[in-house]
Amino acid sequence: MKKNMGIIDRIIRILIAIFLIVLIYKGQVKDVLAIILGIISAVFILTGLIGWCRFI
Repeated sequence: MKKNMGIIDRIIRILIAIFLIVLIYKGQVKDVLAIILGIISAVFILTGLIGWCRFI
């Protein structure tokens, strides 16, 4: 796969994912919303580490 994300975009995605994970861990977000944000965080971390996003 050819990388289609810049370094700044990758860093921002990872930082947002870490922020969402901290919110879930601290209990600020619960139930279904926590699951949805957890999935979004996982996608952000994965795309940030790989450097490729299908939707760009």
